[in-house]
Amino acid sequence: MAPKKPTRSTKSWQGRLTADTDAATAQFVASIDVDHVLFRYDIAGSIAHAQMLSEGKIITKDEFRAIRDGLVSIEADIAAGKLAMPVELEDIHMVIESALVERIGEAGKKLHTGRSRNDQVALDLRLYVRDAIDDLIAGVEGLQRAFVDLAGREGRIVMPAYTHLQRAQPILAGHAMLAYVEMLGRDGERLSDCRRRVDVNPLGSGAVAGTSLPLDRARTTELLGFAAMSRNSIDATSDRDFLCEFCFCCAMLAGHLSRWAEDWILQATSEFGFLALSDAYCTSSSMMPQKKNPDTLELVRGKAAAAMAQLVGMMTLVKGLPLAYNRDLQDDKRFVFAAETAMRQSLAVARGIVQTAHLRAERIAAGLDAGYLDATALAEYLVNRGVAFREAHHVVGRLVTQAEQRGQTLAQLPPEVLREACGAIGPDVADYLGAANVVRHYRPAGAGGAGQLAEQIAFWRERLGT
Repeated sequence: MAPKKPTRSTKSWQGRLTADTDAATAQFVASIDVDHVLFRYDIAGSIAHAQMLSEGKIITKDEFRAIRDGLVSIEADIAAGKLAMPVELEDIHMVIESALVERIGEAGKKLHTGRSRNDQVALDLRLYVRDAIDDLIAGVEGLQRAFVDLAGREGRIVMPAYTHLQRAQPILAGHAMLAYVEMLGRDGERLSDCRRRVDVNPLGSGAVAGTSLPLDRARTTELLGFAAMSRNSIDATSDRDFLCEFCFCCAMLAGHLSRWAEDWILQATSEFGFLALSDAYCTSSSMMPQKKNPDTLELVRGKAAAAMAQLVGMMTLVKGLPLAYNRDLQDDKRFVFAAETAMRQSLAVARGIVQTAHLRAERIAAGLDAGYLDATALAEYLVNRGVAFREAHHVVGRLVTQAEQRGQTLAQLPPEVLREACGAIGPDVADYLGAANVVRHYRPAGAGGAGQLAEQIAFWRERLGT
């Protein structure tokens, strides 16, 4: 099929070019399918810009009122799905401007005075990411509260901790729950720190070098609630560091959620049997009627792939761009929006999973003696009686071998066998063997015992305001 004949350009830049793009190219250069999400931010930025122009007598007060009222009506129509968004207009910025001119006439053509789409989109993205960070931090804290509440309800159950997916030492279950809270705490801190670098106003930078018009950048900074304004117009219009950093924060958060999901998927299996998930967060099989699958956890784990991929895409997008703005940056939103959406959805579902899950205490207790969880505690018992740790380690290693051969736990070994292994072992050793006894003897701050758990729960309740 022959390409569609180009027609006279109707773009915002039509003064330079004499013909519009063909249909395929129009689709190719458009971003309205993605950047329509920014409509509220674009309108907020435009109102602030117009107010500043009015206060600086660059446009009249009547023109500002017409622009503001027109933009408010356009925002309502977009929210209600009543405004057409033809691909020929390319992006949300031109959709809004075109609708404004259509509604209020000549005054609408003055909105873009002293502004480029370059600083306009940079502004919209900063406003969007600022709100996205606030929403994600709220989601992180909601999930943290769910873990802290679960630790308060069921955290005193003794369970195995693992290294290399092998049983290692006994802990209180709440200690594992609060490990996730610590990870999420770092995620919240990273997002908060990123927000400081997002909270910078680029508006007034124009296309690349600013403008000869007397724009009051401090005023738009104030009107839009920014903490600072950019210092260099070239950097302001081309900087996407804040998007890369935001995607990194999302990728790290995704990694932590994925680790948690993997843990709970394993613990909910028949083989482990430690955890019961609510039916509301599971599915069954179209063929096997007995199945209860942890699909939501698997999807949380899967969303991590998306978040990490968006980070790689965003970093790759900007790695070779010369100063200043380049059209490649049009695609930055595809990466950022996808990363934010994946994490917002994952956090919401994760909170529900944690709030409705419970531990299967009897099942955990039934297999608690397996794996010689008290071996390290026995070695430390010997250290407290003057035996060098390396020697104590060898003694207990040999005792574990003997116990395995006899089909016994360390606590079940006869006293004479223990004394033969090391004369420092006395009758009081019984108070140190067995998982529950081990947990009682944990001493350092941050360890897996009851006192430490209480301290950690109290800390996080205060930090999270619960």
